[in-house]
Amino acid sequence: MATTRDPEATRARIFDAAVAEFARHGIAGARIDRIAAEAKANKQLIYAYFGNKSQLFSLVLGHSMVSLAAAVPVDPDDIEGWLDRLMDYHAAHPELLRLLYWEGIEYGTAELPDEAERRQHYALKVGAMQDGQDRGVITDAIPARDLLFLLIAIANWTTVVPQMSRILAGGEDTDRDRLRTSIKEAARRIIAN
Repeated sequence: MATTRDPEATRARIFDAAVAEFARHGIAGARIDRIAAEAKANKQLIYAYFGNKSQLFSLVLGHSMVSLAAAVPVDPDDIEGWLDRLMDYHAAHPELLRLLYWEGIEYGTAELPDEAERRQHYALKVGAMQDGQDRGVITDAIPARDLLFLLIAIANWTTVVPQMSRILAGGEDTDRDRLRTSIKEAARRIIAN
């Protein structure tokens, strides 16, 4: 009995396996063989569908960032709600921050392969912050791009280094709730006019 091929299902399995592999091992440590085995796909299909390992990583990270942007748009009118949604998203999808961290290790300050697209991605978020500043909803004492960077940093660091969060702030649910409240209070102070 012949099996029916489903190229889209195969691409999706490869993509999901690549997300997990890159989040675990980074660009240099990831192995196409492991991605193929996990996806139950031919290794050559990975190259045919996605190009080389660096191209696959860029696609994985780019797609993950687009998913985040769609799920959690920046909202200068509700910074606390946005931070809650951002922290919840990263708690549910820690692989995105791991991918970003690995990218930072691999590229450092060197230009990224898809940097122009990434700048456009962030320009929309900075634009939302700038709009909030222009309307007087949040402070304009800090440039919009710096403000966005600071808010993202304080919201995301607990997911990037969960061991430090546990050691410093505590590992119980009440400790995590307290830390979240503290993060939102810090954000309120940072954005206050």
